[in-house]
Amino acid sequence: MQSVCVRRLWGSAQVTRLLKVTNINRSVRQLQHKKVMEDDKPWALTSELGEEGFVEDLMPIIKQHFQILCYKDFLQNPQLHGPKIQAVLVWGKTHPTDPSTLRSLPSLKVVANGGVGIDHLDVQYINSLGVKVTNTPGVVSDATADMALGLLLASARKIVQGHQISVDPNTTNHKPQSLMGVEVTGSTMGIIGMGHIGCKIAQRGKGFDMKILYHNRTRRSVEEEQAVGATYCEKMDDLLKESDFVVLAVNLSPETTGLISTRELNLMKPTATLVNISRGRVVDQDALVKALQSETILAAALDVTYPEPLPRDHPLLGLPNVLITPHVGTDTLFTNRKMVQRMVENAVAVLKGQSIPNEVKPK
Repeated sequence: MQSVCVRRLWGSAQVTRLLKVTNINRSVRQLQHKKVMEDDKPWALTSELGEEGFVEDLMPIIKQHFQILCYKDFLQNPQLHGPKIQAVLVWGKTHPTDPSTLRSLPSLKVVANGGVGIDHLDVQYINSLGVKVTNTPGVVSDATADMALGLLLASARKIVQGHQISVDPNTTNHKPQSLMGVEVTGSTMGIIGMGHIGCKIAQRGKGFDMKILYHNRTRRSVEEEQAVGATYCEKMDDLLKESDFVVLAVNLSPETTGLISTRELNLMKPTATLVNISRGRVVDQDALVKALQSETILAAALDVTYPEPLPRDHPLLGLPNVLITPHVGTDTLFTNRKMVQRMVENAVAVLKGQSIPNEVKPK
């Protein structure tokens, strides 16, 4: 009887041991398979992580489809890494798209940009290398339009100044006359650049019962105008003369560089505010400083400048009628996630020879 029990216990131990070995072997095979799958993924050169580039939480979206090499690591040995890079993912302040870098990537197929603006990319040169360029329009529109209205409201109602007074330990007069603001509801907003973002801004202005004027290279359809309650101004001058708030939502191009300068600022009402969420170079900043100092216009609210950031002694930084934010129009986690997903979709489509959702071509 005792020997039977021993045999049973011994057999049970052997089965347990066998199961453990089987599970270990299965785990090893799974890891090996995962490693093979990882090795099969194409390589992507990315902008940096952290303050200068990608938010680290967004990297898993990219890693589902690519093996990643950060630009900083690439620079350690371009000859070794260059031949395997098939995609460049451009994000943030670091742009690994200078000609020398691009020429060192013989397998490169696509430069996928995060955001709409591609003024930092030489599309024609990149295309000449046989490389596609993509961007992410549409996904940034809501966040950017929100920022435009946020800047407009914060400037009109002096929200930042009010906060500073409220938290200042030396405050004695809690509601000084200097906080008297400008009415937004029922005012006139002129939008220069009526693309997807411009239309979203108009929608938000409509919610404030604003009169909406717009100027664009091409007029929108009657249905589109009616949907947002916008009136077309064939001449930008007419918009500038009539608007209480002038919002810039154009792409940067040779035609829009310096679009708003001394002449245009002089056409605006002395009670008007300039809001810029496009690019810093769209505005002649020297002319803007003079217009604000001389009270040619009332105020400016800027999410973009040139350069970014401005030198710490730049006169714009010292003016009380200027509100500046550090180009954060698209900076919400939801929008950033959508942007990265779209970048990956664009890049994968190029590498697989599929229809490209958002290809950018030289004009």
